[in-house]
Amino acid sequence: MAFFRLLLTLTFVSCSSAWTTPTTSSKIRTTTKLSSSSSSSSSSSSSTSQDDRREFLTRLVKLGSATATTAATTTTVAASSWFISPSSATAAAAAASSSSSQDQKDKENIVKGYNRLTYFLDNWEDETTICKTGQETTFGDICERTPVKVMDYLGFKSTNDPLFKAETTMLRLKNAVPGDREVDFYDAVDAYSQNAEEASSMAFVSSWGEANPGGGKDRVRLFLERSKKNVVASRDALRTVMDILDLKP
Repeated sequence: MAFFRLLLTLTFVSCSSAWTTPTTSSKIRTTTKLSSSSSSSSSSSSSTSQDDRREFLTRLVKLGSATATTAATTTTVAASSWFISPSSATAAAAAASSSSSQDQKDKENIVKGYNRLTYFLDNWEDETTICKTGQETTFGDICERTPVKVMDYLGFKSTNDPLFKAETTMLRLKNAVPGDREVDFYDAVDAYSQNAEEASSMAFVSSWGEANPGGGKDRVRLFLERSKKNVVASRDALRTVMDILDLKP
């Protein structure tokens, strides 16, 4: 209602400024034509008054049309600035849902990865030993230590492993970290990344321990045990991240 009152007032003011009174116009024309006869002056004044009214009505119609057009344009712009299309709202809702789903998946992968590493360490000897049934090794025994499982459990062998690119997974959850634990969170992520890489490197060296000159099974075991220390540190770093994010194993 306030908008239409303002529109009516503006129209009235504009109309007032556009109006030329018939009386004033008649006086001017009468003054400049004093030599004319009385009957001729009256006729001229009447004709001029009609012309003035026509001109006024014409200007009023144009002014009203222009004002209405401006008001409609303003209303349309104002309405469009506040209007959110259904497609935009749907896209925003889908993006929010996708983000929430990704966060949940990342949290689950961290917990799964932690539980897998815990199992791996609890069964270290069994998981890092391969026994060849019906076939003896070079030194006569049928079982050998192998570091291959180290890289498997740390997510370096499969894109489907819960710890595949674990550092990236954890960093995607940074927005869920409490403000007073941010430093601890980033330190834990760095500790995991460094120890996981070191564990993989030691496992690789161990795999060549017997083939290298002067090498043997003792070299395989040596580097395998060094790798185990890094696996322990990686598991502990994951547990710190879980505590910060309030995740339960």
